[in-house]
Amino acid sequence: MTTTAYPLRIPEEILSISKLRAKEEHLDQATALRQFLHTGVEEYLLHLVADGRISIGKAAELLHRSLYDLERTAKKYGIELGATAEQINKSRKNADKVF
Repeated sequence: MTTTAYPLRIPEEILSISKLRAKEEHLDQATALRQFLHTGVEEYLLHLVADGRISIGKAAELLHRSLYDLERTAKKYGIELGATAEQINKSRKNADKVF
């Protein structure tokens, strides 16, 4: 993964939290901030998958993760991936009409 330097204004509260995380997890502050950013991106992409706006394969590609990892991560966030019970019932009704 390539990185790019980007100027960014960060609220003091977030900087304080990142300092705390860096101290507790024995990281540098920049790494703690990148981890926070990655977590937000990960959750956002999983919501896009759940809404059907992108495929889980594309999300996995963007995050450099496996499909199985994303399934587990989605469960951690309480995000349902795949068809809902309502969609499954609708599909069954449509299939019954066709067959």
